[in-house]
Amino acid sequence: MTTFRQRPPLRRLLLHAIATAAMGSALPLTVPQEAHAAPAGTWAHPTPSHFRISSPYGARGAWRAGHHTGIDLAVRSGTRVRSVGSGTVVLARRSGAYGKAVTIRMTDGRYVLFGHLSRITVRPGQKVRARTRLGYSGATGRVTGPHLHFEVRRNRRYGSDINPLTYLARHGIRLTSRTFTR
Repeated sequence: MTTFRQRPPLRRLLLHAIATAAMGSALPLTVPQEAHAAPAGTWAHPTPSHFRISSPYGARGAWRAGHHTGIDLAVRSGTRVRSVGSGTVVLARRSGAYGKAVTIRMTDGRYVLFGHLSRITVRPGQKVRARTRLGYSGATGRVTGPHLHFEVRRNRRYGSDINPLTYLARHGIRLTSRTFTR
């Protein structure tokens, strides 16, 4: 069986070239790295579009754990949500206050949860890698508006959370309170 490398969409290449030229740089002669599908073992941002961290990790509140167990990324409803790395989907369904949620057991043994989705596009048992579409952001479950709840746990149990910013930073991904574009 022959496999073909998927070419990046022409529109994305043109927009990248125009933006680069507008910033005063020379036009690139090669395809930008992010235009290719990510090989297994790499890491990515959980959403490919603009976001703002609307609720940080560890904020005190009325959660059962006593603090916010993840970070909330304020994005428009319907924004693509994607895996940050390689792993196996262990949950893809409605899950209490998280609404429609996806949990992935990463290859390093950690569990990554994506909550409040409007639609799920993966199924339990499915293998994923960085940038695999998991679904779309929304406002399901216990929310005050559309956003993506992103959480990292040592194991599947609630309360075994770790700081998702630190976890992603160890894998070369930096999320800040600034707006991010890709």
